[in-house]
Amino acid sequence: MNSNYYAVVMAGGVGSRFWPVSTPEFPKQFHDMLGSGETLIQKTFKRLSQLIPKENILILTHQNYKEIVVEQLPSVDEKNIILEPAMRNTAPCILYAALKIKKMNPDAVMVVAPSDHWIEDELQFVANLLRTFDVCEHDSILMTLGILPTFPNTGYGYIEFNKLDSRPIKKVVQFREKPDYVTARKFILSRHFLWNSGIFVWSVNTILDAFSQFQPEMMELFERGYSVLNTEKETSFIEANYHKAENISIDYAVMEKAGNVYVLPATFDWNDLGTWGALYEKLPKDNLDNAVVNAKVFLENATNNIIRTDDCNKTVVVDGLNDYIIVDREDVLLIYPKRKEQDIKKISKSVEDMILKTKKLPD
Repeated sequence: MNSNYYAVVMAGGVGSRFWPVSTPEFPKQFHDMLGSGETLIQKTFKRLSQLIPKENILILTHQNYKEIVVEQLPSVDEKNIILEPAMRNTAPCILYAALKIKKMNPDAVMVVAPSDHWIEDELQFVANLLRTFDVCEHDSILMTLGILPTFPNTGYGYIEFNKLDSRPIKKVVQFREKPDYVTARKFILSRHFLWNSGIFVWSVNTILDAFSQFQPEMMELFERGYSVLNTEKETSFIEANYHKAENISIDYAVMEKAGNVYVLPATFDWNDLGTWGALYEKLPKDNLDNAVVNAKVFLENATNNIIRTDDCNKTVVVDGLNDYIIVDREDVLLIYPKRKEQDIKKISKSVEDMILKTKKLPD
């Protein structure tokens, strides 16, 4: 394996659209969402370690999740667990990780990858990643992996590339926000748009140059502590300064501003597993298209449902429900139409507020 290859696994999100399984205390990346026997972060780590030395894989997460990471990834040295004291979106944490990696190895090429995505055909994933690493080792470009769209998805961001570019790696024209259905359909018909996977590759020097150019204040903030990174004094510096960084994504902070951004259309199947419906698509189904995870079921007149329980010995009886999300989790039972899955984040907040008010009521 190439000792210059590094990975940063993004594992700080809450995954609120997977409530009630995913909670702020125990988010979805730490759950076995697919019923495979491995959590999503464990699958991501194993996938990346096919190409990248394990000692070069850094886990970036909120400080509240340190113990979960240690438990689920025992082979990761604690010095490779980067802890955010505050949630500040993806740009500050990527800059923080890049500076740490530069101090370890100024010749490093790094991939930034979410911890909670589903990827089929891992041989192709490794081959695609190897190709982007090879390019970024020699050229000062910012790379991303784009996914060939299969339908007009309104839940993903899109990458527009130069349709006249016949090379396998395409010059990015612009990033496009999540579109409405009509716009998404136009994107697909034009044949020069890809889904934004949120997987990025670049040399550590190239991304730091981009931060210096487009986010000079953030760069100056973190560079003040460069001398203490990877030392015992790092934690105190980060605790005192991290919250001062702007709350901004890497897309807005750098990728949409830079002129040296390229995309490789990926040759593996991908899903961001952002919703129960997205998970349903990737699970095996019975003859009536019901997907069942960790449950015994008795079904009558029930089709296209996803059913999940915490207790594999619990029997779930369903009659007459179609296209529903049915999730039994500790003290919450969710029975919710799949067509309204985008509202689950809002519903979970309302339910939590109701529970909190109930607890405060006098006896």
